[in-house]
Amino acid sequence: MKHQSPAEVGRQTEHLWLPYTQMAIAPPPLEAVETAGARIRLKDGRDLVDGIASWWTACHGYNHPHIRAAVAGQLEAMPHVMFGGLVHEPAVTLANRLTGILPAGLERVFFSESGSVAVEIALKLAIQYRANRGEMGATRFVAFRRGYHGDTLGAMAVSDPELGFHDRRHFGGYVPEHFFADVPRDAKAAERFDAFLTQHASEVAGVIVEPLVQAAGGMHFHSAESLRWVAEACRRHGLLLIADEVATGFGRTGRLFACEEAGISPDILCLSKALTGGTMALAATVASAEIFEAFLGPDPEKAFLHGPTFMANPLACAAANASLDLFEREPRLEQIAAIEAHLGAALEPCRDLPGVRDVRAKGAIGVVELEGNFDHDWLRARFVEEGTWIRPFGNIVYLMPAFVIEPEDLERLTGAVVKVVGEWSAHKKTPG
Repeated sequence: MKHQSPAEVGRQTEHLWLPYTQMAIAPPPLEAVETAGARIRLKDGRDLVDGIASWWTACHGYNHPHIRAAVAGQLEAMPHVMFGGLVHEPAVTLANRLTGILPAGLERVFFSESGSVAVEIALKLAIQYRANRGEMGATRFVAFRRGYHGDTLGAMAVSDPELGFHDRRHFGGYVPEHFFADVPRDAKAAERFDAFLTQHASEVAGVIVEPLVQAAGGMHFHSAESLRWVAEACRRHGLLLIADEVATGFGRTGRLFACEEAGISPDILCLSKALTGGTMALAATVASAEIFEAFLGPDPEKAFLHGPTFMANPLACAAANASLDLFEREPRLEQIAAIEAHLGAALEPCRDLPGVRDVRAKGAIGVVELEGNFDHDWLRARFVEEGTWIRPFGNIVYLMPAFVIEPEDLERLTGAVVKVVGEWSAHKKTPG
């Protein structure tokens, strides 16, 4: 199989700035030319089974014909129009459908273009909601250790500062300071969390949580009971609860939305990633009627003065509506349950390997947690050699595949994880 020459690689990246990459020392990226189902085809002809659904977005697999047809039809009619002073059917329909399937009480949809921005909007809504009600000074948030909410400054500020993604030293005092607590995992911890809110409630606009799975912070799981404790404490103290379902929304944890498992309805909920089935950028921040009503009145300054240029892009809304069609027509939750069963059983042999701290599965998420540091580039290269696209980060090797993945491709992914983690365990590949 022909691989790219150094000259070809140099031309590829001469003018690119790649994400999460120290480009002075990183290995060259691979060039993708085609996608289909759960597979990515490279320029050199190799096919890779995608184990992470392009950062957890391609829930229906790549190039689903129903989504593709919806986007093509919308492209012919109206690819984009501004959302200031105008609305359009794809956005109206999508907002109506989302509020119909989300937890009760979430009634107003504000569209944007990325998960980080959806979180930023949620934070702004919470602060201005308090200010519009005359509750000045409540400008801080309570977030959770191991939590991650995005890379923009506001989202970064409510992400755990200990995560490797964000080195706060680069930004000095530019990043706002918020409160961080542990997710309560038992009744005593829930009492401590409640006492923490009692101490700081007058300063706090809201609490932000990733329901059930703290994803980019290390794929840490917590129970539905933990989530209920958080929600109940927010209600007792009159604090808004923001659920960041950017990663967990649309079936990833086994329910359509992770909040459903705990039976809670947050005040604000953030969506993105799988919203369009991985077709294009779209996000939504959905708020309760009570929050929306606090922005109404004769005073223009009480309006929410925010508006992304590509807000409610018609192409993206058409893709999202088509994605919701597939959740209605096709057995996605049953497929997710089958994936969960396979991940739990197939990854279990890793548990007894030296250097493996934990193995866990939740919905269509499978995690092998390792001890200490390891050479990410070596692991990633080995996974490519095994015909898979798996991107370990932090101290975890994880799988979050498309829900429509074929059984043989899923077996290839889990087999590659067991094999490569076994090699790492035997030789303990460390940085350098």
